[in-house]
Amino acid sequence: MAQIELQSFRDPLPVMEQFYSIQGEGFNSGRAAYFIRLAGCDVQCFWCDVKDSWDIGEDQFQSVQELTDKVKEAEAKFVVITGGEPAMHDLVPLCNLLHENGIEIAIETSGNRDLRGDFDWICLSPKKFSLPVESVYQSADELKIIVYNNHDLVWADELAKKVNSGCKLILQPEWSNEKEILPLILNKVKEDQRWRISLQTHKYMNIR
Repeated sequence: MAQIELQSFRDPLPVMEQFYSIQGEGFNSGRAAYFIRLAGCDVQCFWCDVKDSWDIGEDQFQSVQELTDKVKEAEAKFVVITGGEPAMHDLVPLCNLLHENGIEIAIETSGNRDLRGDFDWICLSPKKFSLPVESVYQSADELKIIVYNNHDLVWADELAKKVNSGCKLILQPEWSNEKEILPLILNKVKEDQRWRISLQTHKYMNIR
């Protein structure tokens, strides 16, 4: 696939993949959801399991009308915009059209830049090497910390001080280290009941 320089797009948008499935993690776990995974990422976590989403290919672009039509064809009522890093792109046109069709919208983002779009649910999943901007801390509905080691639990408490009082606080073990880190998370949640545990249930169900 030919690759192009990372930059912000509005309409059309670069789409790595899209599919109708079940939200497998976080606060909305278990909900039927249509996933729109946008291409392009300047965060690039070392443990990312969708590294193919980092680059943008010339053949990946779809209009917001095409994307909305596919959501409607699936008869989905809930869309999750993810990536890559979806905040790289101006999502106002896509959000407007989805909302016009009565579709609820969630975004999962590292929060490393201001969001452009009207979202019903904002899942902030921050990364230490590309920290969130203040506006996303304040607007987040869910703070989901991927826990790889014990220090991540300390870092989680630091970030919990920055989000709004209604934000849901969630700890999720990094998949490759789940067996080792899960006992620490269990203890943490019992000690500090503000936090909840999230698991990547879609991997247990063997679905995307």
